[in-house]
Amino acid sequence: MTQLTLVIGNKNYSSWSLRPWLAMMQGGLQFKEIRIPLDTPDTYQQIRRYSPSGRVPVLLDGDLVIWESLAICEYIAENFAPQLWPSDPQARAIARSVSHEMHAGFMNLRMQMPMDCRGRYPGEGMKPEVQADIDRILTLWRNCRQTYGTGGEMLFGKFSIADAMFAPVVSRFITYGVKLGAEAQEYAEAIWELPAMQAWLEDADQELEQLDRFHVYKY
Repeated sequence: MTQLTLVIGNKNYSSWSLRPWLAMMQGGLQFKEIRIPLDTPDTYQQIRRYSPSGRVPVLLDGDLVIWESLAICEYIAENFAPQLWPSDPQARAIARSVSHEMHAGFMNLRMQMPMDCRGRYPGEGMKPEVQADIDRILTLWRNCRQTYGTGGEMLFGKFSIADAMFAPVVSRFITYGVKLGAEAQEYAEAIWELPAMQAWLEDADQELEQLDRFHVYKY
């Protein structure tokens, strides 16, 4: 098997990078990691060495290049870690639906509460349109946990790509002090306490870059 290489941005800020990184770690894959600091004069040129979109993350598998976080997760599940989707067809269909909704939506949350793992800004960014995004996310979590979450602490019981997609949201909720009910809080803590998530956070703490958090949500 060729050496897998995942190209990512700053661990403190790059929510898109966290998703496939966490999925690959939870899937037990061995891979090389290339970190490219974001929002520097040559960030785009550096990323374009690997990614046709000029954005991170991007996965390299030999000569094959896969970009976009959800596409990377799908590729990993299809070729290396099928357990990253629920085995039940109905649960798998819903897991894909919520993952794609996260990938494509919640722009108010992304823009007003961008990921900043080290930061703590309780109450900032809490606008009505952001609260609407939060309410929808909490509904998704509740429905998945109640319908499919038996047998584990994750949305579909065991860890899946759906959990990887929502891991940056958990980080945002902690950074901005979003108040959660007991069920959502329990799920958020389960994500936060994953050894792989803790490893990501430890690396984020060691980064020296300080970026304007309202400029990096696009990554």
